[in-house]
Order: sequence, then structure tokens, then C-alpha cells
Amino acid sequence: MMWEALAFAALGLAAAYAAVRLLPARLPARALVLPTGSGAALLGGFLAHTILGSGHVLLSLAAAAAVAVALLSLLVRPADQRRPGASSPRPA
Repeated sequence: MMWEALAFAALGLAAAYAAVRLLPARLPARALVLPTGSGAALLGGFLAHTILGSGHVLLSLAAAAAVAVALLSLLVRPADQRRPGASSPRPA
């Protein structure tokens, strides 16, 4: 189980690192993204391990990756697409 936990965390960290490299302008600080990815993968992996049992390591890894990607997608901000003629926001 310890090796699975390390694999879940590494998988989530890899997904978060890939997201930071691919979408640097649309994500918050790296200090938030990296722990979110690994924590989400740990949660998804442990949940899948609990539901499926210990004999389904590949399915647990797939669930960990899916949960990590899903939670990281919630951190993505929309692209700055301003309509032509729209006024810029005023500073407070």
C-alpha cells in the first residue's frame, strides 16, 4: 500500500507539473497547483483502492489520475478574452 501511495502522489505531481508547464498564464501560483494535484491523486487513488480492493492497481492509478486532472481543471481561469469596445476594469 505504501508503494501505491507514492505512485498516486507522483502521478498527481506529474499531472500538476504538466498543467503548470502547458497553461502557466491560466493557473494560479505553482505553490497551490502542485499540492492540489498530488493531494487530489492521493484522494482519488485511496478512494478507488477502497472501493475496488487491493487487486486492481492499474484501475486505482487511472482513478487517481482522473481525480487529479478533474480537480486541477477547477483551478484553470478563463482566458482573457475582451470584447472589442469593452472598457477595461477601473482600479479601486
